[in-house]
Amino acid sequence: MQTDLDELFAPLERLDSFVVGQLGQSLDGRIATATGHSHYINGSEDIRRLHRLRALADAVVVGAGTVAADDPRLTVRKVEGSNPVRVALDPRGDLDPTRAVFTDRAAPTLWMQGIPAPGALSSAATFDKPRVSPGVEVLHLPIASGGFEPIDVVAELRDRGLHRILIEGGGITVSRFLEAGVLDRLHISVAPLLIGSGRPGITLPEIQTLDQAHRPPVRHFRLGSDVLFDLDLRPEGL
Repeated sequence: MQTDLDELFAPLERLDSFVVGQLGQSLDGRIATATGHSHYINGSEDIRRLHRLRALADAVVVGAGTVAADDPRLTVRKVEGSNPVRVALDPRGDLDPTRAVFTDRAAPTLWMQGIPAPGALSSAATFDKPRVSPGVEVLHLPIASGGFEPIDVVAELRDRGLHRILIEGGGITVSRFLEAGVLDRLHISVAPLLIGSGRPGITLPEIQTLDQAHRPPVRHFRLGSDVLFDLDLRPEGL
């Protein structure tokens, strides 16, 4: 098991473009308790690793549930580096505009809200443009099955020159990007605790046999008492 984080980040540092998913979870695959409490499942060394990953990214993406539950800042504070553009995926357009990512002015923020797919009910998304602080841009993308198509999110960001993309959470958001096949790598940091119930990490469609399971190449890194699994989802390209 490796401990050299320079080796962990080497495959990403040499790339001009990537999409990386990231989750921190317990041994039993929970990213939060049933009430949404998650501070902090993983230890300080893994938090520094996450901030270094943010510093490599042009954009960091989170779902509405993460913004509502955790009120994250999504900035680089534990290591040297620039803050990425923050992207909040809010298909229904109902996030509280006083959340930190919309008000602290620490980094530019994109607030992605939904446009219903043809034939969907007009009530499926909010169209009124909320009042936002300087540095926050509201934009609209089509929605289907209650969320954005991950490939549309990636395309929108790359059209804006944001080519290094970190999908930071939560579990539903990372799972959607994994299922869509747009992730190049997936970092899953596992802490030595058992929560027993609560919000799961990765959730994918049911399979019938283990032959259908994902078995990507993986590297392991020790981060204090945590273990990071670095899954290579594009072995031919990274």
